[in-house]
Amino acid sequence: MTAYSASAFGVRGALLTFYEDPDQFTEQAYRYLEDGVLVIDAGKIISVGPSKELLPTLSAIPIHDYREYLITAGFIDAHCHYPQLQMIASHGKQLLDWLYDYIFPCERQFENTEHASRISEQFLAELVRQGTTSAAVFATVHPQSVEVFFEAAHRLNMRMICGKVMMDTLAPEWLRDQPEQSYFESRALIEKWHGTGRQLYAITPRFALSSSDQQLALAGTLKAEFPDCYLQTHLSENLEELAAIKQRFTQHCDYLDVYDHFGLLGSRSLFAHGIHLNDRERKRLKQTDSKLVFCPSSNLFLGSGLFNFQGLQAEDLNFAVGTDIGAGTSLSLLATLAEGYKVAQLQGQSISPLKSLYLATLGNARALGLDTKIGMLKPGHEADFVVLDLHANPLLALRQKQAGSLSERLFALMFLGGEHAIKATYVAGKCLYQKPDS
Repeated sequence: MTAYSASAFGVRGALLTFYEDPDQFTEQAYRYLEDGVLVIDAGKIISVGPSKELLPTLSAIPIHDYREYLITAGFIDAHCHYPQLQMIASHGKQLLDWLYDYIFPCERQFENTEHASRISEQFLAELVRQGTTSAAVFATVHPQSVEVFFEAAHRLNMRMICGKVMMDTLAPEWLRDQPEQSYFESRALIEKWHGTGRQLYAITPRFALSSSDQQLALAGTLKAEFPDCYLQTHLSENLEELAAIKQRFTQHCDYLDVYDHFGLLGSRSLFAHGIHLNDRERKRLKQTDSKLVFCPSSNLFLGSGLFNFQGLQAEDLNFAVGTDIGAGTSLSLLATLAEGYKVAQLQGQSISPLKSLYLATLGNARALGLDTKIGMLKPGHEADFVVLDLHANPLLALRQKQAGSLSERLFALMFLGGEHAIKATYVAGKCLYQKPDS
């Protein structure tokens, strides 16, 4: 019989995990156990299997009973801005005006370390309340905004990716850094935090318009010096933005070419949005294995446009999904995926419920190069998982009675569940959120 530590425990319930993209591998892409058990020890998954097989071997450890619930890998958010948490639902603007009128004044407050610390903690608490266990996160230009975020995430043992925004143009003077300043501050943060516990660093030029050529070049220098760090920025979000890119970068053939020129493409590069791409850009993204991040909620909210989900998938382009808080209107990946379905529908496309859940877990983990650590209920993986209530409210419960398949149950969950469907969230084997009893 296997010997477990004193901290080991089991979790019993319906288990769903993905091994491949369900659009490509159909039923072989996932495993569903109506009554299964996860065994957790020292923050990792030790074993997974049917209850009737595993329970007889587990008499020495406690079992958390979630038999009425569905358990999946924790959700992963591939693009969000933690300082913008307090500016969700700001009315009536498109991208550039929205930044100036709402976001830049909000981000100025992160000069204050106490404020940054308070919002960091609230943001992370909100993530786990929504079932999200990992995220790629923008901070502000202030290095302390990254310090306090990583400190808070490290205390919770959450796997987070974060970076200091590099921004020396476009923004008001009081929210700009300088090229060499941003280089040295970013470098110091990388050396302190990248790989500390579960923390990972992302070099973060906000977008091409907000950085001088010198700053973009220094971002490329950082990427070359620290190739295992991430690069996160924005690409082709808004038509006004594209016009401004064309006017400023006259020597480049398109938006992506600006980033390419400065050495910012690659397998760890995350480009949020990618709505208005041309043929050359799509080919170059594929050649370099650069990743797009689909942000349906914010694209709809700011009127930016519709991400060509099916077209990009047909071209075998790698993409992930992000909430893009605060232009996105919810930190719930379930709600965000529901918005993604609508974006596809508006273009005569369709996204299956299984594909949606794949993207929120293993798909995003793969896009981030973290699928050997998170995104699956698999022995050896970090024990980040979420317990979902498919009967979280009366309407969802009513709809579930008519659901004839797993796919149909997941679709109802996505549209009718949202944050109410999160029963519990576990990070590295520790329960960080438990829904209060009603």
